[in-house]
Amino acid sequence: MLDTIQKYIDEVAQFKATKLDEIEAFRIKFIGSKGIIKSLFSDFKTLPNDQKKAVGQALNTLKNAATEKVKIAIENLENQIGDEGIYGDLTRPAAPIEIGSRHPISIVKNKIVDIFSRIGFTVSEGPEIEDDWHNFSALNLPEYHPARDMQDTFFIEKNPDMLLRTHTSSVQVRYMDNHKPPIRTISPGRVFRNEDISARAHCIFHQVEGLYIDTDVSFADLKQTLLYFTKELFGKSKIRLRPSFFPFTEPSAEVDIYWGLETETDYRITKGTGWLEIMGCGMVDPNVLKNAGIDPEKYTGYAFGMGIERIAMLLYQIPDIRMFYENDVKFLEQFKAVI
Repeated sequence: MLDTIQKYIDEVAQFKATKLDEIEAFRIKFIGSKGIIKSLFSDFKTLPNDQKKAVGQALNTLKNAATEKVKIAIENLENQIGDEGIYGDLTRPAAPIEIGSRHPISIVKNKIVDIFSRIGFTVSEGPEIEDDWHNFSALNLPEYHPARDMQDTFFIEKNPDMLLRTHTSSVQVRYMDNHKPPIRTISPGRVFRNEDISARAHCIFHQVEGLYIDTDVSFADLKQTLLYFTKELFGKSKIRLRPSFFPFTEPSAEVDIYWGLETETDYRITKGTGWLEIMGCGMVDPNVLKNAGIDPEKYTGYAFGMGIERIAMLLYQIPDIRMFYENDVKFLEQFKAVI
């Protein structure tokens, strides 16, 4: 038996391979579950005790030599043929490229824009660094007006008349300056307020504000527009308008939708009432029309505004606003299938 083992040791030492399948055949022949070494170890059990020591040492030498030969042969072959040895045929089609996803803020913004575009609203944009007139004064918020305190503002240090806009209403003022009624526009964009960051608030967020100015525009027109919007976006057909205050609209209202109380989540997010606040709205104050050079005796209009983050949190049940800004890939990948 020693002579047989030595013959196999010599065969292992002389083995050379130019292909991976040759190495695999060698491995199966010697090390496989039905290979030579397995068979020899079975025969080893039947040997007389005085022969087991020498034969056992020879068997271990053969096993170690075969195992090492397979390892070295694979390494040598990979070094010889480079990347092709690792990846195979380099001319074959590549694996599909990982497709990214739209950010949930962009998804919701696009949905809102699409809904209002169907009823004639155009999109208007403006600068994020704004002057005091367009952000405050033209919107019925003169200097030292107490309502300015409602919007904690980032002012530009070297020019106190310049600031980071606190709402996209400033875009509406610019639009009114350059367009004559009828006006029907929405203004999506990023806004800034000096607020502490928490699960429900952030110093940077996004808004969509709408403006419609024409002759004989009434509060009923506003209500029907908002009802259409809530049906299209949320699939909810019940809204209510609660009296509120905004300096640039009169009368003003907060808009709630009836979310329902069908699940435990509904109870949690509506605090057991079934109602959720989604935006503010109102009829454009005559002073705002005057500041924009529009005759308030001839024209009336309505305006509304909503936070995109708040809408996205409702649609996708996102519990923390900070998740929108952390760029967590696992979070963003959830929106791959959302158009």
